[in-house]
Amino acid sequence: MAGKGTPATAVLAKQQVAHTLHTYQHDPKHESYGLEAAEALGVEPARVFKTLVADIDGKLTVGVVPVTGQLDLKALAAAVGGKRAKMADAAAAQRATGYVLGGISPLGQRSRLPVVIDSSAEGFGTVFCSGGRRGLEMELAPADLVRLTNATVATIAG
Repeated sequence: MAGKGTPATAVLAKQQVAHTLHTYQHDPKHESYGLEAAEALGVEPARVFKTLVADIDGKLTVGVVPVTGQLDLKALAAAVGGKRAKMADAAAAQRATGYVLGGISPLGQRSRLPVVIDSSAEGFGTVFCSGGRRGLEMELAPADLVRLTNATVATIAG
């Protein structure tokens, strides 16, 4: 499975975006997928972003925040002009994105969901996010991630 591409990596290749793929051995006992990635890759955790799916007024929306923070649901709702926000049901998130929990990438999702990336990403030359499966991270410029996901950038991490 290590050499197998994902829909996320296919988007990067098709769009010819400069990126680096990083793999590590996923430990199913680890409590946090994102912190596990940061530790395994020896990367500052603030540069590693997790992809979370929320339900905003009945519509699934993706929030991309540093693994060191929490998704502020009110801020996410405000960023997309919504009112009520809650974390999406895990099965719904997996169905909509085509990825498993811990491997949900903001790129190459089955359904094109609105994406909001925390503004802290802009403070780094490159950021890391899931490449579409557990144990695979992609490193790319924040501006490329924003462009490829057609994301809104807002302060959504608490």
